[in-house]
Amino acid sequence: MSLNPIDLLDYAGVAVFAASGALAASRKQLDIIGFLFLASVTAIGGGTFRDVILNLPVFWVGNSSYVLICAVVAVLVFFSAHRVESRWKLLLWLDAIGLAAFSVMGAAKGLAITGSPVVSVVTGVLTATFGGILRDLLAGEPSVLLRPEIYVTAALAGATLFTLGDLAGLPPLASGLAGFAAAFLVRGGALKFGWAFPSYKSRPGRRPEDIP
Repeated sequence: MSLNPIDLLDYAGVAVFAASGALAASRKQLDIIGFLFLASVTAIGGGTFRDVILNLPVFWVGNSSYVLICAVVAVLVFFSAHRVESRWKLLLWLDAIGLAAFSVMGAAKGLAITGSPVVSVVTGVLTATFGGILRDLLAGEPSVLLRPEIYVTAALAGATLFTLGDLAGLPPLASGLAGFAAAFLVRGGALKFGWAFPSYKSRPGRRPEDIP
């Protein structure tokens, strides 16, 4: 069976997201079932949400390879996580790789099914971010959405660049690599240098006597 570049990104994204979920389980000192559960939810949660929205058969139901990848990665991390000195940093960087891969893969699937560039970008962002959100919620970790550095914008950059490349007629490999690189560089820069948008600063309401 031959795999195109998007398929390779898909499997790679599942593996690294599964690893990030399993590392979250290691931080909570869960048993092997907890590792399997968090790895699977993180790795296939975003794609499941995407397929439900697109009214498609859920991808891992028709191809059990995805679930097997989650299981293998979870078991490997279960026996090796203790060797990783800083699991939180590794989790964040694995999440960045998974986010970059899934932003492209999700956009590719949305574009192939609907032909809409807008839907392509939206499905890319959802595929890339939803699994990590579920992982943090279930593991009781600080949500990636509530951290100050850029997260969703990285997925947006990857999905958008892939979509523009595809519309411009670039080969799938070129569009996929461009989208992956954009998402990873933005997210990696946020992790390394703390890139962030200005946060909202609330202002106290005016007193009645100050209103003209």
